[in-house]
Amino acid sequence: MTGNTEVSGARRRGWPLVAAGGVLVLAVGAGVGWAVSAVFAPPEDALVEAPFTFVELVDGEVGSSVSLNAVAEWPQAPAGTNQAVGTVTSVSVAAGDEVAPGQVLYSVNLRPVVVAAGATPSFRSMSRGVSGADVAQLQGLLAGLGLFDGDADGVFGWATEAAVRDWQDSLGIEDDGVVQAGDVVFVPSLPGRVAVDEEVVYRGASLAGGEEVVSGLAVEPTFTIPATAAQAAMMPAGTRVELTAQDAAWGAVVAGQEPDPASPDVVNVGLQADGDGAICADRCGLIPVTGQSLLSAKIITQPTVTGVVAPSAALRSDPDGSVSVIDETGVAHVVTVVASAKGMSVIEGAAAGLRVRVPATGEASG
Repeated sequence: MTGNTEVSGARRRGWPLVAAGGVLVLAVGAGVGWAVSAVFAPPEDALVEAPFTFVELVDGEVGSSVSLNAVAEWPQAPAGTNQAVGTVTSVSVAAGDEVAPGQVLYSVNLRPVVVAAGATPSFRSMSRGVSGADVAQLQGLLAGLGLFDGDADGVFGWATEAAVRDWQDSLGIEDDGVVQAGDVVFVPSLPGRVAVDEEVVYRGASLAGGEEVVSGLAVEPTFTIPATAAQAAMMPAGTRVELTAQDAAWGAVVAGQEPDPASPDVVNVGLQADGDGAICADRCGLIPVTGQSLLSAKIITQPTVTGVVAPSAALRSDPDGSVSVIDETGVAHVVTVVASAKGMSVIEGAAAGLRVRVPATGEASG
C-alpha cells in the first residue's frame, strides 16, 4: 500500500524520531499593522537609544504542534491449527480478512478447509457414533449454516450425519457423512479478522498436519508514538494527535506512556480513539496486518486559540501575581494569558491596537 511505510520486523528504536519543531500560527486581520521586525529584529537605532521598543497588539491566533512518526500494528495471537495433509491447491482468504463460520480458508488436495468457532481444536475424524466437545462445535457450525436444527449435544447421530452430507454437497466434495480432521480449523471466536500464515500456506505448499497456520487479529490495530523522554514530556495524557494514513485522517488522544523494553532511550506513547470506537474507524483495512507500519503524526502541543496576540516578552509578572503589559505612557494593563506558544501569547484585558513595551521589564536609558 502506498502512504503507509510498512516495516516488517523492524524495531522501533531503529526509526528516526523526527520532530518538525513547534509550529506557530499567527493570523492578522487586514489593515492591521504588526511590527514583526520590531519583535524579532529591532532596528539598530532602537537598540542604541533604549533597551526596549513598542509593538501593536493585534487580533490573531496562536497554536503549536510537533510532527513525529506513529507506529500502527495489528496484535495477533495463534488461533487455529491445520490438520489437513497434502498439497495446498488454493488459498481463499487474504491476511486481515474478516471471516465467518463456514468460510473456506484454503484447500488441500482440492478439499476445502473451513473455519468454525470452538475452543477445542480439530483432532480426529467425526462420524456417526462419535461424541464430544468437537462434535458439539460441528453441530453449532451446521446450525449456523441452516443445515441442522437439533440440539448441539455433542452426539453425532443420524440428524447430524444428514446435515454433514448436505454441507459436503454445498462444498462440492463427496457426501459420505464423515468430517475429516483436516476439514475444519476451529478458532476461539467468530466472526473476526484472521491471518493465514503466508509462509506456510501458499499454493503448492506441502502440509503434514499440526502446523499453526491461523492467527486471530484484535478488533483494531494499536497506535503508538516512539519518542524521546523530552518529546514524551510534551505529550501528557489527553493530548490531541492527528494521524495520516494514505488519504485518511484520524483523530486520537494520548492514553499513556511506558518505556520501550528494547531501548531505554525510547518512550512509547500510547494512543486511543478521541471518542467511541477505533482510531481508524471503518478504514482499519488501510493498515497492513503483517509487520509494523509508519504513519505521520501531528501532536497538538498547544491547541489553536484566537484572540488578541502579544509577544510573550511584553508580559510582565507583577509582585501581586498578576500579569500586565505596559503601554507607551507607562500605564500597566492587567491581562490574563489564555495561551502561549513559541514566544507569542493570546491575552485578555487589552485591546487590539494598543502599543505595548517589548520587553516589558526594559527601562529607558538616561
